Amino acid sequence: MSTPQHPQTTTAFYLQAAISFAVSSVALGLGIVYLNADPWMRAFLGLGTLYVITSTFTLAKCVRDRQEETAVVSRVDKARLDKLLAEHDPFKVETL
Repeated sequence: MSTPQHPQTTTAFYLQAAISFAVSSVALGLGIVYLNADPWMRAFLGLGTLYVITSTFTLAKCVRDRQEETAVVSRVDKARLDKLLAEHDPFKVETL
């Protein structure tokens, strides 16, 4: 039996996501820099932006780790079931 392969992220999708992240981050940064407000307000918005970005990366890592953990557990369970099925002989007579 072959195990199903995980879908792979294409290079185009990865590149699109990276460019989108870069463009949105730069646009937000420029918006904060050129905002008509006091420097402490711009600093607060900049720190808030950095906090949102870092927490987003952390959340994405946690989601990925949970998904990988679930995949490993299901593979182990499948391997156990395959072993039990391979060892089972339906024609064997059990004697007491």
